Amino acid sequence: MTLVSPFMIEALGWAATAVFVGSYFFTRAAVLVRVQMVGAVMWVAYGALMQAPPVVVANVLVLAAAAWKARQVKMKVKMEA
Repeated sequence: MTLVSPFMIEALGWAATAVFVGSYFFTRAAVLVRVQMVGAVMWVAYGALMQAPPVVVANVLVLAAAAWKARQVKMKVKMEA
């Protein structure tokens, strides 16, 4: 018996897909990477629930890269101000 139904897990995967794809519609880099970070966290949760280590690892790496990029963007904005 699982605490989360298969339907909810699948819905999380589709929602993560929508968030990640939707991130590309943002024109500001800071917003784009933050939305990608949200999508990556959703994918990590999905991968954990599906017991799929490659999904978890890939999205932890995406999350780390997006966080690094968000920090770069923030530093650039501070330097320009």
